[in-house]
Amino acid sequence: MERTEVTVNGVSFSAKKGECLGDILLRQGGISMPCAGNGRCGKCRVRIQGEVSEPDETERRLLSEEDRRKGIRLACRVRILGRCRAELQERKDVEVLLGGSSPGFGEADGKEDGKKEGQNLPVRPMFRHYGAAVDVGTTTLAAVLYDKSGELARAGAENPQTAFGADVISRIGKSLAGEGKLLADSLREGIRKLLQKLSEKSGICVEELDALVITGNTAMLYLLTQRNPDALSHAPFEADWLGNEWLCGKDLGLPCEGARIYLPPCISAFVGADITAAILASGLCGKGSGRMLADIGTNGEIALWKDGKLTCCSTAAGPAFEGAGLSMGMRGEEGAISHVFRIDGQMRAEVIGDTVPVGICGSGVIDAASCLLESGQMDETGYLEDGDAVIAGDVKLTQQDIRMVQLAKSAVCAGMKTMLHYAGMKTEDLKELLVAGGFGNYLRLDSAVKIGLILPLPESRITVCGNAALQGACMLLLDETKKGEAERLAACAHTVSLAADPYFQDCYMEGMLFEI
Repeated sequence: MERTEVTVNGVSFSAKKGECLGDILLRQGGISMPCAGNGRCGKCRVRIQGEVSEPDETERRLLSEEDRRKGIRLACRVRILGRCRAELQERKDVEVLLGGSSPGFGEADGKEDGKKEGQNLPVRPMFRHYGAAVDVGTTTLAAVLYDKSGELARAGAENPQTAFGADVISRIGKSLAGEGKLLADSLREGIRKLLQKLSEKSGICVEELDALVITGNTAMLYLLTQRNPDALSHAPFEADWLGNEWLCGKDLGLPCEGARIYLPPCISAFVGADITAAILASGLCGKGSGRMLADIGTNGEIALWKDGKLTCCSTAAGPAFEGAGLSMGMRGEEGAISHVFRIDGQMRAEVIGDTVPVGICGSGVIDAASCLLESGQMDETGYLEDGDAVIAGDVKLTQQDIRMVQLAKSAVCAGMKTMLHYAGMKTEDLKELLVAGGFGNYLRLDSAVKIGLILPLPESRITVCGNAALQGACMLLLDETKKGEAERLAACAHTVSLAADPYFQDCYMEGMLFEI
C-alpha cells in the first residue's frame, strides 16, 4: 500500500494512505479514545491540516461548525489521503488516589505527594532490599515503594490503555482483534514510567527493585500478561486463568529484570485480584457479619460478608463515573468540576486547580444530579424540565448525560440490593458499607444516597476506605504470610452472576428512577 508522511506535534513519520488517523496515533501514543474509536464520545479531537478525508456525519454531529472551520477533527473518523500535519492537545495529569485507611495502615493523604515515610513497617517482606506495590486500575495506575525501614515514595498516573477504550470490554475487543501485544506493551510501559517516578522521588534505581506485587481486575491482568481474553468476552464468562502466579521483571519487560513479581489471585472472570486485595486490606471478613465492600468505578465490584460466607459480584457501571461518554465529561484533572453545591438557590461549582471550568468529572456529575433534583429542574424520571442544565460557566449536562448517569447509578445500587437479597438481608440489616476506589473517595455521600447510587444508610454506617486494592497489595508485599490469606479469601468466595438474574434486572429497572 502507498505510504505518505504524517507530522504530529512536529514529529514526522511514515503512514499508509487510507489508514485511520486514530489508529496511527494509538501506536504513537498521546491520544485517548474512551469509546474505543467508535465515534461516540467526541474526545479524540485533533487540529489537522493537509490531505485527509472530509468530515463524516458523526463529525458533523459531534463538532460545531466553528470547530470544523478551525481544522478540528475526530481522529477516529479521519482517513489519511496524503501528507498532513496534526496537533494534539497536551494531556494534563489526572488526580490519582494513593491513600486511604485500613487495619494496620493508618491514614494517608489521598494524593500523590501524601506519603509518610516510615509507616507500614515490613513484617516478613517479599523483597530483600526494595519492593513496590502496584494497583493497575482500569483508568489509573498507583504504586508505593518500600525498603525495610518503611515507605519511601508514592506515585500515580493514568493507565495508558485508556487510549484504547474507557472500559475493559472495549479493550478485550481490541485484543481479540489482534492488538493484544500493543495493549500489553502500552500497560507495561505505563508501569515502567510509574516505577521511574518512584525512583526519581526516592533516589532508588528501578533496577534495584527485587520484588513487586501487581494487582488489578481480571481483565487488566490478562492484558498485562498478554493472555488471550476470549474466555472473558462471552458467556458463561469463566476465566481460564485466575492469577496467583509468580513472574519476573523480564517477563513484563521491566528494567528490574530479576525482580520477583507476584500477581494475587482473582476470584472470577469479573471479580479480580484488586477485590481480593481490597477485602484483605479492609478487614471485611474480620469484624463480624453483615458488612459490604463496594469498589465503585468503571467496574462496580461488590463483596458481602455474612455468617462466615463471602459473596461477590461485578456490575458494569460503565465509564460515566470516570467522565467518559458524557458531552462535557472528563477525568479528574485541572479544569474539571469536582463538586457542585446549592447556595442561596444557585448552583456553585468547585473546580480542580481553582481555574475556569472546562468539563465535569464523575464526582461533580453526581453532585450536579443531586442539585438538579433538589431544585426541581429534574424530575424523578431524569427529565430536564428546561433542557440542558448549565452547571458552571460553559459546562452543562444534557438529557443524554443524565440517561448515562441513570444507567450507571442503577447498575451499582441494583448490584448491592441483589447481594442483600440472596443473603436474606434488608438494607437496614447492613452494619457497615465500605466504599472503596478512587471515584468513591471523592464522592459526597449525601449526593450518592440522594440519586440512588448507594444504599440509603446513615453516614455513620458508611466508611470511605480509599484505594483499598493498593493497600492490599502493600500488605502482601510487606508480609508474605498474607499471601495464604489472600488465596483462602479468593478460594472461598462465591460469585453471583448478575447478567441474567431476574431480581437484579427488576432492581435495575426500578433504580433508573430518582426519588424526589
